[in-house]
This record gives sequence, structure tokens and C-alpha cells, in this order.
Amino acid sequence: MPPPKDVVKIAIQMVGAIPQLIELQQTKPLASVLKDVCDAWSLPNAERYALQYADGRQTYITESVRCPPRRLPGPTGTVLASSPVPFSLQNRGEIKNGSILRLTTSPDQEAERLYSGIQSNNSDVKTDSLKKLASLSQDVTFAQEFINRNGLKQIFYIVEEGNDTGEMLAHTLKAFMELMEHDFVSWETLSAAFIKKIVSYVNMNVVDASVQQLSLSILENMVPTSRLLFELVRKEVTLDRLLTHLQVTNAQLQLKAMALLIALLLAATDAERRDMMDYLREKNIRQFIHKNIIHSSEPLGDEMAHYLYVLQSVSLNLCERRMRTSMDPYSQEQRELLQSLRQTAFESESEASASNFSTERRRSLCAKEFRKLGFMNNSNPAEDLRRAPPGLLALDNMVYFSRHTPNAYSRFVLENSSREDKHECPFARSSIQLTLILCEILHVGEPCSETAQAFYPMFFGQDHFFEELFCICIQLVNKTWKEMRATQEDFDKVLQVVREQITRTLSLKPTSLELFKTRVNALNYSEILKLRQTERLHQEETLAVPVLELRERLKPELLELIRQQRLLHLCEGTLFRKISSRRRQDKLWYCRLSPNHKVLHYGDVEEGVHSPPIESLPEKIPVADMKMLLVGKECPHTKEKSSGKQNKDVLELAFSIVYDVEEYCLNFIAPTRYEFCLWTDGLNVLLGKEMTSERTQTDLDVLLSMELKLRLLDLENISIPDTPPPIPKPPSNLNFCYDFRHAEQ
Repeated sequence: MPPPKDVVKIAIQMVGAIPQLIELQQTKPLASVLKDVCDAWSLPNAERYALQYADGRQTYITESVRCPPRRLPGPTGTVLASSPVPFSLQNRGEIKNGSILRLTTSPDQEAERLYSGIQSNNSDVKTDSLKKLASLSQDVTFAQEFINRNGLKQIFYIVEEGNDTGEMLAHTLKAFMELMEHDFVSWETLSAAFIKKIVSYVNMNVVDASVQQLSLSILENMVPTSRLLFELVRKEVTLDRLLTHLQVTNAQLQLKAMALLIALLLAATDAERRDMMDYLREKNIRQFIHKNIIHSSEPLGDEMAHYLYVLQSVSLNLCERRMRTSMDPYSQEQRELLQSLRQTAFESESEASASNFSTERRRSLCAKEFRKLGFMNNSNPAEDLRRAPPGLLALDNMVYFSRHTPNAYSRFVLENSSREDKHECPFARSSIQLTLILCEILHVGEPCSETAQAFYPMFFGQDHFFEELFCICIQLVNKTWKEMRATQEDFDKVLQVVREQITRTLSLKPTSLELFKTRVNALNYSEILKLRQTERLHQEETLAVPVLELRERLKPELLELIRQQRLLHLCEGTLFRKISSRRRQDKLWYCRLSPNHKVLHYGDVEEGVHSPPIESLPEKIPVADMKMLLVGKECPHTKEKSSGKQNKDVLELAFSIVYDVEEYCLNFIAPTRYEFCLWTDGLNVLLGKEMTSERTQTDLDVLLSMELKLRLLDLENISIPDTPPPIPKPPSNLNFCYDFRHAEQ
């Protein structure tokens, strides 16, 4: 007879005592369980003890008791806010068969002891207490007990009044960070003296690196919480100081400085962000990043890759205002920019003679020149720029091209002016459409993703990246136009080819614009045709009826191969990142499937650990207990997050496992879409369901294509009939059969 669901068999340890093996009844009050455990070891005062996981994060086991919200004291003794969570959060229901617990001092007793310890006059006792505090503060139950004793006030005092900048201060700041992580106390309530002290550590030249890293992290957390804190940090920590930290060899300090810089950029208004980016451009931050971070000897970490993506996105989004602004025909400045395009191209041939013409004749000449420039509405070219996007950004790009590469500009315009009307490539119309294409490819105007890491290395090698990229691509348009021998009716076809040329080249991640220019020009129209023809022929080959039948026969075998690959990937495991609504966190956890495919192991890991052994992952979920898989909006951790465009990418990467009778959830946010597909497929295999990700279909198509090519290798240049050949009629007699009996005689 199987044991009841509310009874689990566990071991309980205590230093200096023989472990107890007990059957824990989950319906029995935790206080009674503790009383029984203490009685077995003859320990008085059971209320002073608590159970704690022996492995992993060693969190306290708590009862399902919901207390009223508590008023938490602030650093000056005043009430900060009501606690938004119950005093004691239940986690005893997560205890599984075979768990190992430890009997230890209760959270309130430990909080009281450490509260006294950090006030000790003995520096060794104080340092040890702060070190222990930094470790235990990760536990929500302990953190509440410590904060309720006004512990934060003492931490503020140590920072504000102390002069230590070494190990003791590092433990103090670490403990503060862990306590604030639970969101019991608002960042807006920090005292001015405390903030100035934290800022001073960032601005010091000689201070322990770990102290500066923690100080930068604290400021990074402060910046998004309020406008007041943003302005204070921006004023006290200059961009020059952050750039100094970016130039150090300590990779972690460099990372924290970049994190604070990104937090400041994201919290700034559009005008402030523009000013900050202009200043960073003056300081050549892009060239520094390109040389010392992207091309450094050390591999680029995921966190730094994300920050570089955000910096790229923020910089490109500075173009959004011009992209969404239509041209104003009454703006003198905009009209002058438009006229400068005409004057640069035709100044030598028209300006001298135009002075002798009448107003009507001069207007007619201007309209003719605007038509040669490729404007569709040559009498009023401003009308061509009324569409937004690309709006004024297209005008800016044309002016940049005409001023920075005047020879190429003049050659483009004059060369097409001398062609027959039906074969001329319209410069202005092409520029407007090309600007729109580049905005779509580079995601200009779209919010930053919370998880993306895809940035273009060549972006950081050039100050005016968007404009320089346009200059290369507009010449590509003219080159492709000539290769296609296009007419005005082929305009959309040419731009489709150009989009494909740009997209294919960018996918190769060129490290510089020069390399991009070389590769995109090498990918000419004939190469594009070859690629398209290859893809089309491959498609035609696989559409024959016998081939389709063969595909269907091969599918089950190949799907089984994909299933095995998915399970193998789960056995190797993946590093996941914890993401909160406030910020992208540094905390990591790892999850992997046991080799026998029966248990999921998971647990927190430190930065830099890529493949921890399965024994180091303390938490377990038996596959037999898994009930269902949730993805996207169905996941509980996406419902908790605020809705908005920023979280769209998180929704696309989120999935949850519902397990056990109580239907607990283990929540994931995959690092990439690729990992999302592999994990959701693998979990569906474990649940006995079909694999539904788009990656499954892609992998199946690739495997089918390879298998079909191998099987049809001997049939090259032989046409395959749509119907099988007819079966011939049976022969009139079977006398032609060979009789072995006669041969033996």
C-alpha cells in the first residue's frame, strides 16, 4: 500500500547528535514537529529551534501561517511601509521524500544574536557577524526577523559612521543588498548620508574592488525606483567616473559600471539621454568598447553582451524622434536641407544661368532637378517626406550622404540623370524606402528587450553608425539596380533584393563597416539568384509524390531522433537567470535532468559556473510528479509582472512546470528562444506529449532534407514519375523456372 500523500520520509541532523529518520506529517503543526524532534534529543525550549535545509541555500522551513501585514521600521526608526507579504511564508509543502533537514537556531533567535554581534566593539566578532548576516539574509524569514528588530538602522549606522573600506564594509554592503532584495523596504527611504557614503566609495581611487562592485550595484538598484534618486546618482556619479571604471582590468567591476551606466540611460528622459549619449560619443566610448571589451582576450559574458545590446538599442532609438516626424513644408531649416540636396548635385550646371531666368522659369528648372534627384512629387518634394516613418530621418540620411561622400552622391545622381527615363534609379525614393528598411532591420523605435544579447560588433566601431550604414547601402541600391537592369516598375523588387542582401550580410556579424561593405557588395544579384534557385530546386525536389510518401515514412524515425536529442540536452542542463520586475538580476540557477530521465535537479549557482555536477543541485522534482507544462501568458510568474511592450520578450521565453498534488510551479525564463524550444520540447517528451516548438519543425525539415538527399543520390538527373509503374501481367506458364532437382541428379 503506497504511503499517504501528506507524509514524507526525511532525515534531520544536528551537530554532535545521531540523525533522526522520521515520517513527517504535513498536516501536523510545525511547532509540534519541532517539539517531537527536540524531545528525541532531550532539548528544552523547542520554540528556540527551527528546521533548515541542510543543502543548497539552507532556507528555513516555515509554516503556512498568514499574519497581518507588519509595519516595518526604517533606518531612522520611523515606519517605512506596510509589509506586502505575510510574516511567514509557507515552504514546508516543498519538502520531498529523502530530504535532509538540520535542526538549528530559530530565525528570531539568530536575528537577535546577529543584531547584537554587529554592534560589538570587538572587530573580529563584528566582522564574523556581518559575514553570517550577509549569508542568512538571503532567507526571507530571517530577513523579516532582522528588519523587524530595526536591523537596517544598525547597518546604516555602520556605513555612515564607519571608516573601514575593507572586508567588514564589503560584508555590510552585501548584507544590505540581500535584505533589500526582498522588497520589504523601499529604496526611496534611504537617508541622504547613506547614499553619499555609497557614492563616495564609487568615486574613491583607492578602495577594495568588492566594495566598489557592491556600491555600484546598490546605485544601479536605486536609479529606476524614483526620479529623485536618479537625479541624485546622476549628479554625484559623473559619466567620467563610470568611464574610468570601464577601463579597469577587473571584469566584474567593469560589468557593474556598465550596469549602472545602462540603468542611468534607461531612467533618463529623451533629452537627458541624448545629452548623455552625445557626451559619451565625445569621449569615444564606442571605440573603447570595440577595442577593449568586444575584442579583449577574455570571452564576453552573457551579462555584458546584454548591456552592449541595450547600449546599441538606446543609441539607435535616438533616431526615433526624427523617424516619426513628418517634414514641415513651412520650416525654413527643413526647406534649406532639401534645397542643399539639389544644389550639391546640380550647382555647377544651373546656378550661374538661373540668375538670368524669370521666377517661373527658375521654378520649372528646380522641379526638373528634383525629378532628376528621384522625388516623385518634383514640384513639391516635401510631400515625399510627409510619410512617417521614415519621416525626417530619410532627409537626414540623404543630406549626410551628400555632405560626407559628395563624389559618390554626385556620381549616383548624375549617372542616373543621363540614363533613359525608364531605367534611372530614383535616388530620393530609394533613400526614403531604404531608411525605412534599415529602421525595421535594426529595430529602431522598439523597446529594449530584457533578455536579448544580440548586438552588432561593427556598431561600436563607428560613431555615426546608422548614417554610415546608409551610405554603404544606398550605393548598393544603385549597384543592384544596374545588375538587375531594372525599370521604375521593378522598384519594389530591387528593394526586396537589397533587404535580403543586407539581412544575409548582417547575419554573418561583420566586425567592421568595411568588412560589411566588402561582403554585401560581394553578395551581388547573381549570387542572390543562385541562392534563391538552390532553395527553389530543393523545394521542387521534395514535392514529388513518391518523395512526399518517403518523407512520411521517414518522419517517425527522425522524430524519435529529435526526442532523444531534446532529452540529452535536458541531461546536460542549462543556466537560467532570475529576472524580477525591477531589474535584470545577477542571480543564476541551473537545472538538468538525471541520466535515467526520472528526476529534474535544480539549484542556485554562482557566476562563472557553467556545468555544475548533478550532486551539487539540492532541489529535485520527480518526473512522475509533473502534471503539465505552461508557456507564455499562462505562467504564474508572467502574470505577476506588469504588462507592457518591455515584457513581450519575457513572455516568449517563459515556461513553467506544474508538479505534485498541490500543483506547485517551477518557473523558468529561458536565456534564448533556442533554449526555450529545446526545454519545452524535452518536457513535453517527458510528459508523453507532442513536441510543439517551431524548432522541432525546423530540425525535422533539416534531417528529412539530408536523409532524402542521401537516399536519392543515385537518382540524380533521373526524373521520378508521379505514379508507380504498372505491375506486369503474370506469365502464361512457369516453365522458365529452374528445377534444382534435375541439377542434383
